[in-house]
Amino acid sequence: MSVGDGILRTGWLFGKQGQPGKRGFWTHFLRRRVPTEPWDQRLEDSQKEGRPENLLSREVTLSMVATPSEGFSCPHWRSNCLSPTGEQKLDIEHLGRASTSKPPDDGPLWEEALIGKIRTMSALQKSQALEAVQCHIREHTQLIRKEVPNAGLQELLAALNLELKQPLEKTFLFHFYGLILRECACVDLVRRHLASLLELSHQSSGQREGIAVAIGIVSSRHMQEVWATLEHVGRTRFLRTVFTSPDSQQPETDTHWRWAGSTSLLCYGQMAAHAGAQILPWVDNIVSRMVYYFSCSRYDNILKTSFLSATIMLLKALRQNSTPSYKFSQIPELIQCLLCILQKEPNFLTTLFREKIILVIVGLSNLRPGLKPMVKSQILQTCLQSLYMLPPTETLRSSLPPLDVAPDVMALYRKSMQALDLLLQSLISENKSVDELCFILQHMEPWLKSDSSDECQRAVQTIFLFLKYVVDYVGLTEEATPSMLGHQIGLLMLLWRDKEPVTQSHAHQCVYLLLKLLTQQKGSTSEFTYLNKMKNFEANARRESEMKFYDLVKVLDGNLTVAQHTQLVLTLLRGLCSHNHLRCDLASQLLLMIVEDHSIKAEQVAEILQGLFQELPSIIFKNTLQTVMQAVSVLGTQHTQETVKVILSLCHPSERQVIPLWKALANNTQLARKVLTLLYMKLRLRPPKELVRFTQQAELISLLALGTIYELLYIREYKATVRWAFAGVLVGLLTQLRYLFELDVVDGISDYQEDVLDGKPLSPCRTCLEALKGLFWTTNYWEVFAYLKLLRGWELFEHMETYTEGVTLLARAMAHYDCEVKAVLGQAVISLKSSEERDNIVAILIITEFLNSHELTQYMSRRTVDNFLSLGLNNPNQLVRAMSLKGLSSALMHPEKVMLLRNRLAGLLDGFVGPEPKDLMGLMDILGDILHRLGAQGVGATSLRMAQHLLQLFDDEQADVRGGAILLYGDVLYSGGKKYQQALKNHAFQALVPLLFHLADSCPKVVMKTKLTFLRCAVLLKWEFRKELFGKLAWGRGLSAENDVFIYTVESNLGNYHQFLMQALTYLSSPDRNLKQAAMKFIHLEILKQDPDSMSRRFYSSFLEDIWELSQYVTH
Repeated sequence: MSVGDGILRTGWLFGKQGQPGKRGFWTHFLRRRVPTEPWDQRLEDSQKEGRPENLLSREVTLSMVATPSEGFSCPHWRSNCLSPTGEQKLDIEHLGRASTSKPPDDGPLWEEALIGKIRTMSALQKSQALEAVQCHIREHTQLIRKEVPNAGLQELLAALNLELKQPLEKTFLFHFYGLILRECACVDLVRRHLASLLELSHQSSGQREGIAVAIGIVSSRHMQEVWATLEHVGRTRFLRTVFTSPDSQQPETDTHWRWAGSTSLLCYGQMAAHAGAQILPWVDNIVSRMVYYFSCSRYDNILKTSFLSATIMLLKALRQNSTPSYKFSQIPELIQCLLCILQKEPNFLTTLFREKIILVIVGLSNLRPGLKPMVKSQILQTCLQSLYMLPPTETLRSSLPPLDVAPDVMALYRKSMQALDLLLQSLISENKSVDELCFILQHMEPWLKSDSSDECQRAVQTIFLFLKYVVDYVGLTEEATPSMLGHQIGLLMLLWRDKEPVTQSHAHQCVYLLLKLLTQQKGSTSEFTYLNKMKNFEANARRESEMKFYDLVKVLDGNLTVAQHTQLVLTLLRGLCSHNHLRCDLASQLLLMIVEDHSIKAEQVAEILQGLFQELPSIIFKNTLQTVMQAVSVLGTQHTQETVKVILSLCHPSERQVIPLWKALANNTQLARKVLTLLYMKLRLRPPKELVRFTQQAELISLLALGTIYELLYIREYKATVRWAFAGVLVGLLTQLRYLFELDVVDGISDYQEDVLDGKPLSPCRTCLEALKGLFWTTNYWEVFAYLKLLRGWELFEHMETYTEGVTLLARAMAHYDCEVKAVLGQAVISLKSSEERDNIVAILIITEFLNSHELTQYMSRRTVDNFLSLGLNNPNQLVRAMSLKGLSSALMHPEKVMLLRNRLAGLLDGFVGPEPKDLMGLMDILGDILHRLGAQGVGATSLRMAQHLLQLFDDEQADVRGGAILLYGDVLYSGGKKYQQALKNHAFQALVPLLFHLADSCPKVVMKTKLTFLRCAVLLKWEFRKELFGKLAWGRGLSAENDVFIYTVESNLGNYHQFLMQALTYLSSPDRNLKQAAMKFIHLEILKQDPDSMSRRFYSSFLEDIWELSQYVTH
């Protein structure tokens, strides 16, 4: 064959004529031809190249919808990515044809003849030939792939008996130059010409490629000399361009060396291609220099193309000459450079650079040792970002910049996406494990969550093709159970209601394929029943919602491990916070069905509730929140103890964020009772003081239970449950407060202010006391609360020294108003039998006070009470013994004492009759004690006499006497029994105005006692607004509160205002200024005096004397 014929064949060749080139690792993957550069040219038909039909051009016959997943569909243009066999190979020669370099190993047909002629030349002739070729190259440096019209060179070739049928091309000169230099034996001559060759201009692409071709040919025999020369040029010439600022405003002074780095890259690529069997000792050095030149050179399209071409040549050489046992050390750095190119690609498609880079990475990733996870992660992140962030498919063409000839954008897009599919298949083929599968899918997560529907759709399609390949062709060798797989299934499930039908379809299929993969791995056929039903899930997706996910839940429960199942649920929980209403609704429905199916195990409860607690504030749709709370209620029913334990540990009970969870547990009455019972039991978990360190006090489970009970008191859903558990909660709170005193946790109990709103959590002791008060207020036993409030009885609970007085007073009020006496008495009896001293103290204090209850004998016989009290006599605590003895000596246990006490009381009343009664305070104390001892027995008619005597003392000059009489009067009103109840009511009505005015008494203690007795009168008379009246008495301030009390008094006694007026007139002449002013306010005299209307003021002045005269008349 002539030289001209050979010169025409200067493209990449697959092999010698009649001999197909070696196939790379990925031959069976590529099913379509890869277009050559530029983008609008196709590869020549392999038949025209004298080769058998290229396997790459075959269409895939494997159907993507074949069993066992019939009914599934996939993008047809990407279905050819799947390999029908497990052996996957990349055709490096095919990829190389797309580059712009000459073939390195299989030269043109004229080369063999030319080499034979060169070898017959003498050393002088070779030197002269080299000088001649070098001279012609230098003289025509501006000619790039142009004809070389030089007669001298023609004569030289003619002397070698080479007949030319075509004009010479410049690339031939470099090829010829390299062949002569390779055959030279003189090392100095080789070095000198290599240096001269590299001194040529690097500006034109033809020059750079020619230099690289010549360098590569020479290196096959003079590797050391070539390497040394390139190193010298790199240290001297190349560094000049490195330190030239790309932002410099000065014009480029030397373009001669500007692209020297690109030439060096091509040189190293050609060196690797021509190295043959000696490539392995040099490969790491070559790669390191390639990385160096790429990193240090100014980035542009020339550098990018040169580096990619060099890498392709290197990869081909490694495929042809490496051994599986050889370990390469510089491959990750080479991949980093390729990823850098990929990151800098514009966000549109005009070339196949993306596809080439990904395919080269695929080839490099299969070298040994395998890539580390961090490198693989960078590969996946970069490749996915480069492809997924392209403009939407329908706008790919319109996003292109102005071009002379528009490329086939869809073809470029398909090729690029196919390369991505090959990358994923390569990674899983290298490591056939579920861990690797999850590792790959993990990098899809950001795109599955993307707000862009196109990015999400691309990710789901990629996952579907990848999973289809794994299921059909990859046998996973390791039965691993990574929990992350559950998370990835959950992400795909959340796309089942995506607005794009294609995304919905692929998401369904991906979940099916993942579950099928797990079923195959387990090797169990029993799970296929529900799995096969899931195949038709998409078709049935519009059926009734209650049946929609049944089969899915069964499959998930049967195939996922506990850890995987937990991750699935946590992913659904995170889906509740989406701004997509359909997605939130889907997540909540799936969550509810999973819980209702009893799929949640006890060991999952903690992590699931913790996850829900974190997401709860971000749920924005009301119906989603309702469904989630329904799921919490079901979960609490199934795992009550675990649920209560976890919710207690989530945060401080005072944080409002946890309240919805407690509310959810109150949707079911039985569940609410179990919850409160568990809290009561945890409240009683009280380790001794010596076992509790100060730093652990806040972590005590009893304190968490205490804070929670306090919060539940004010949750409407728990109102009935608290009423049901009243006795247990009461005794629990009383003993808990004493326990906190024992621990000396008393900070903050006395400095609490009711009228100050403070966001700080209450101290443990204050929480316990407020819970105790709230128990009576929220259960509508406000009379008991008011009794202690107006007597400042709650303050007795703030100190250990007065704690027992507080419990006694509270029990007395409960007995008086018959507040849960039966239930509390039963709880007290249980506590009396306890081994804890604090329980015994609280129990005996309650029991002894309840002995004065009107209803005690209905709930318990005297014999039973005697037995319990006798039991207390043997208690080691002195207070318990003393109170037990007091109870045994009560009037209830000795009925004969009733008559004696009544007679004694009647005799003492004569002490009020004398002209100057002595020691009225002592007398009233004795009378009060007798009334208390008689309790339910009462004093009969004597109560009326006592009331009359006490009423006369309301206006006594001594504050102590006034206060004592007013307080005792309240007790007397309730001591007459049913027979005298109406008479006492009438007497109470007569005392209303005096009590009303004494609310303005000059002595604060008298005022407080008056408030209690006034309220007790209102309760006795059954006023309509008595609870509101208590609020004004307890917390009201100023004129507004006074007016409201006046109004409640008058409106509760309509028709009797004239009697009130007559009583009020008597106080107009009172020596006590406060009482006199109160009377004036009551009859509106003060208002008339200050009225802005002049007529009202004149009326006040004109009739003032008449009013005073009338008041004197009423008084006398």
